[in-house]
Amino acid sequence: MRFTKYAILAMIALVSGSLAQAQDRADWPNALSIATAGAGGVYHVYGEGLAALITNDMGVPTRAEATGGTGHNATLIEMALNDIGLVTMGPMLEALRGEGELAYGVPHDNVRALFPMYETVFQGIALPEAEITSLADLQGKRISVGPSGGTPGTYWPRILEALDIKAEVTNTTAVEAAEQLKAGTLDAFLFAGGLPVSTFSALAAELGARPFSVSGQEQEKILSEFPEFAHAMVPANIYVTQEANQVTFGMWNFAIVHAKMPESLAYEITKLVMENNPRIRQIHAAGKDTLPQNHVHNTFLKFHPGAVRWFTENGFTISAHLTH
Repeated sequence: MRFTKYAILAMIALVSGSLAQAQDRADWPNALSIATAGAGGVYHVYGEGLAALITNDMGVPTRAEATGGTGHNATLIEMALNDIGLVTMGPMLEALRGEGELAYGVPHDNVRALFPMYETVFQGIALPEAEITSLADLQGKRISVGPSGGTPGTYWPRILEALDIKAEVTNTTAVEAAEQLKAGTLDAFLFAGGLPVSTFSALAAELGARPFSVSGQEQEKILSEFPEFAHAMVPANIYVTQEANQVTFGMWNFAIVHAKMPESLAYEITKLVMENNPRIRQIHAAGKDTLPQNHVHNTFLKFHPGAVRWFTENGFTISAHLTH
């Protein structure tokens, strides 16, 4: 069989490209794991979808692992027990300072930001018979605030204390909270996540459960006491039983990795997610905000060099204090 000069050059280029790719991946792990949160929450759904995307498009087997949520995930990445973690930035800031729940006194200096995910919005839900329509109605009630170590589990008790609301607080997964609401052993479930929260959607559709939020005065008090929060709103009709907008507060979520993740791997993961928003939105509606311009919502955690390279190549400027 005879080959033309151009065919030979094409084959050489193909082989060279394959060798370069193989060399570029030489220090990649054989598989990846993503630290998410408990079943029923947005993190678990988002993490499973992200794992499937990486597995299918990058050829690296990736699994999502249920964890206690943000506070745990920061430490799991710091200790290199997982490869990718999903965190909200309030607990991440505490972990960075050495004030994390699992490793208090240990500054999480090895954690790096990869890409923005979405804003976590704080909200509660209760069955109609509980007659709970505001945080003030939780006085003396039995409530779940999500898993210990997760963002809602970390912040809701602080919020209730700041508002001088005394309730019987427990920690459960979203699935467990839904079952306990149905059984009548809980009066309300306070949670935080990207919208819509699937458990809230199911409770509203199946049992007529009603989401509730905060008053304007409560919102301003929380924003003044917790600078990591920002104004947020839950749009009307996002749940079948919510007819009006509800004011609240929220904080941003980012994917994080260990500083020693190979730069080429961090680059490829960032590229995959940042360049495929329609596919991220198919994972969860909150993915509509998984956009490169939202990198600005990280103001303190250094980005991984692989992520910095992708953002820079695509016209986004990462602040100098977040790159070194």
